[in-house]
Amino acid sequence: MKIKAAVTHSKGAPFQIEEVELAEPKFGEILVRIVASGICHTDEVVQNQFIPVPLPAVLGHEGAGIVEKVGLGVTEFKKGDRVGITFSSCGECPCCQKAKPYVCKNFNKINFGGVQPDGTSRLSTLEGKTISTMFGQSSFATHAVVNARQAVKVEYEDMDLGLVAPIGCGIQTGAGAVLNRLRPEFGSTIAVFGCGTVGMSAIMAAKIAGCDKIIAVGGNPKSLELAKELGATHTVNRKEVDPVAAVKEITNGGVNYSIDTTGVGECVRKSLAMCDFDGTCVVVGATGDLTINVQEELMGDGKRLIGVIEGDSIPKDFIPKLIDYHQKGMFPFDRLIKFYNFEDINEALEESHQGKCIKAVLRME
Repeated sequence: MKIKAAVTHSKGAPFQIEEVELAEPKFGEILVRIVASGICHTDEVVQNQFIPVPLPAVLGHEGAGIVEKVGLGVTEFKKGDRVGITFSSCGECPCCQKAKPYVCKNFNKINFGGVQPDGTSRLSTLEGKTISTMFGQSSFATHAVVNARQAVKVEYEDMDLGLVAPIGCGIQTGAGAVLNRLRPEFGSTIAVFGCGTVGMSAIMAAKIAGCDKIIAVGGNPKSLELAKELGATHTVNRKEVDPVAAVKEITNGGVNYSIDTTGVGECVRKSLAMCDFDGTCVVVGATGDLTINVQEELMGDGKRLIGVIEGDSIPKDFIPKLIDYHQKGMFPFDRLIKFYNFEDINEALEESHQGKCIKAVLRME
């Protein structure tokens, strides 16, 4: 079928909305009419080829929409179901078999290799040239074919799918880093470096978990103010003070946990330095080289530096929990979102750069 999609043709090039061909769903797959898609920093990372998804490609990996067709073998979904879409996993490797899809051994191949789990793409140009997919969904489009494993049914009929969309990656990554991986003790302390979607989600999750001191570290005064409204007990402007010294002063020595959402090596180092003895620093962003003195900065204080993918989330279980928290008023992530028309995708990305919005979400209709 012919659909409209935002195609990335070359490194760093603007998105171009074009007519492309989408194949029918195969065994275990569903066809989803995309209603909305979040724009995530990872899309930009791929657009600029820091993660080299083969080009041309249709990016987008925070989709939500309505099921239009189900392939053979699909029993969980039917036409008309409202779904959110998340990362892809193979379902067959040892990690998937242990209910750890977030560390699927084929994760990079099927999320960043341009193909579905069966090794092929469902997208092509009108002339028949293959177009790469991303995260097995490519939600910067009017329709997507996805594996039923990565779709999550939305039970709340009154829930705006425009809000559901960004849960699929950024929101579950931040919230899951806290609730699934760190599982902080009640009354513990945590610092979150970066006040974007992932950081704000971590802050809201830390409030749910009952952390005593929740310290937001960032450089945008408006974002820091919002962080306080969403659950931060303290804020630190990294442009005005030494953030490590400030966090240690607030906590009388350092936090029990820190999360770096920036993907900047030096910020990771500072996040680790904010931790007290026996502290844990989580890295959730795509980060390049980092040099540390292991004895002085890690081992000597018995600290841990760990990477967390997609918030250690089992999406079919965790995403409904986050939606439920939102519906109960405990997780107001809607305050992060600004909506844009699909045709304005490049403007949405630019406004994200300029700090005019925290989470840009595209509406396809």
